[in-house]
Amino acid sequence: MKELVISGNEAIAYGAIYAGCRFFAGYPITPSTDLAERMSYLLPLNGGVFIQMEDELGSISAIIGASLTGKKSMTATSGPGFSLMQEGLGFAIYSEIPIVVADIERVGPSTGIPTYPSQGDVMQAKWGTHGSHPIIALYPSSVEESYFLTVEAFNLSEKYRTPVVFLSDEVIGHMREKVVLEENLPVFERIKPTVPKEDYLPFDSKYDVPPFANFGEGFHFHITGLTHDETGFPTSDPRKAEALIERLHRKIYKNISDILKFETFYVDDSEYLIVAYGATARSAKEAIVELRKKGIKVGLFRPITLWPSPEKPLKEIAEGKKVFVFEMNLGQYVMEVERILKREVVFFGKENGELITPEEMESCIQKSL
Repeated sequence: MKELVISGNEAIAYGAIYAGCRFFAGYPITPSTDLAERMSYLLPLNGGVFIQMEDELGSISAIIGASLTGKKSMTATSGPGFSLMQEGLGFAIYSEIPIVVADIERVGPSTGIPTYPSQGDVMQAKWGTHGSHPIIALYPSSVEESYFLTVEAFNLSEKYRTPVVFLSDEVIGHMREKVVLEENLPVFERIKPTVPKEDYLPFDSKYDVPPFANFGEGFHFHITGLTHDETGFPTSDPRKAEALIERLHRKIYKNISDILKFETFYVDDSEYLIVAYGATARSAKEAIVELRKKGIKVGLFRPITLWPSPEKPLKEIAEGKKVFVFEMNLGQYVMEVERILKREVVFFGKENGELITPEEMESCIQKSL
């Protein structure tokens, strides 16, 4: 185990290397550039390749290509670049190519305020690319968790043959904390085919997650963003199209217990519940401690897996409680919380580049009593 004082972005880089990432392609963009810089240093030391691309479209295309050859691959960006990556993200989802995309959020829309934090890409992570598709999106709230969750992001990506979006924000990305880099974490390697090369089907419907051969190893197969059959070649057959989409959803939602992660804080006796994630959840914990000193029993539900959303545990924990949602945006995940709970909640949001403070949370809750 190593002890380091590092930033959240650096922790992501160390987690990626530990998980087996050996290819990174990216384009500099605040506040994710230092993640790319750390990867440019670490990858050559670990037998990997770093390349600075001409833009974000090239970046996500390059990591898709590298993953097809068997290399665990990732890119990092922020809101404007994440917007440009959506077509590639959809391609990787539909063609079932494992990649990790780290999005260190900043104020938007458009160029926004590049150096200030936001949580404005939450819905973009889920719905940014068109069509009916599942997505896995993780969100840490500390530097140490940035390390552990990055390893988990690669594991989930390889296990389920899917892109994983790693959301963070400028606060978590740039804050520095002492981190213990655990070196006994499990690392999942993609499942390879065992059939003769001439019998290999890259999208074999016998499996929810078909074994995945690498380009260059003698398996000849087709990859396309078009709706495809088991061989990978395009089809317009409605039955095959439906079977493909259903399998893409099934491989995620059938394994929801393996994918979902969340944290609770003082919920057992709570009468009020805060839902917050990322940097905002750090403020929430401090607010809860102060409110409890005043006799106000507040707890925290922190979704770590934002997508798929943790519906069942949130319903159970929120039962009978007044719910408050705090986000650094003007209302995104709150809509998911209200959908799950089937009732209105109290919302407090900011999209001005400032972190929501514990004092603001305390004031909001006290005014609603």
